[in-house]
Amino acid sequence: MALVQLTISALPAHVRTARLMATAVARRAGIAESALDEIRLAVGEACSRAVEAHRAHCPGQPIRLDLIDSAGPPSARRDTPAVAPHNGHPAHRFEVVVSDLAPAKEPGGTPLNHDAEGGGVYLDDHTPPGGVTGLSPDVGLAVIVGLADEVSIEPNENGTVVRMSWPVGQTEPDQDDRLVG
Repeated sequence: MALVQLTISALPAHVRTARLMATAVARRAGIAESALDEIRLAVGEACSRAVEAHRAHCPGQPIRLDLIDSAGPPSARRDTPAVAPHNGHPAHRFEVVVSDLAPAKEPGGTPLNHDAEGGGVYLDDHTPPGGVTGLSPDVGLAVIVGLADEVSIEPNENGTVVRMSWPVGQTEPDQDDRLVG
């Protein structure tokens, strides 16, 4: 297993650095070229969401990214590897974990991205105390779910962990291998 850890401060300019690093590590892990844009966009969304949350709640705290290539002997992996259903061998995946330290809920228990009536915060809405203006953070998370092969979003009182992963080694078929109809 190869692990690259990156810590960025809560500045929008550092999101670009995170995207570039994730793309470089994904390429080295063997991700198909066609998936690199999806990784770049998903990492950008996750980091942008974390940066905005940190700027509103804990601007001095760092945001952590773990870029994980699951290749390697099973003993080197941090937990049991996923098993591919078609052949029973461990699945080789590229995983990105974005961890922020901004609280997922207000001290009273209300989610930060909801207004008093339980709806989302959208453009032109009045910003709730301690809230963030603009589109709901849920929009960025929905984009991530559409881009990554597997996604886990784990909010808690100490922040939010967004885990995204893609299969490694799946390549696009050659022109000659495609069926012509």
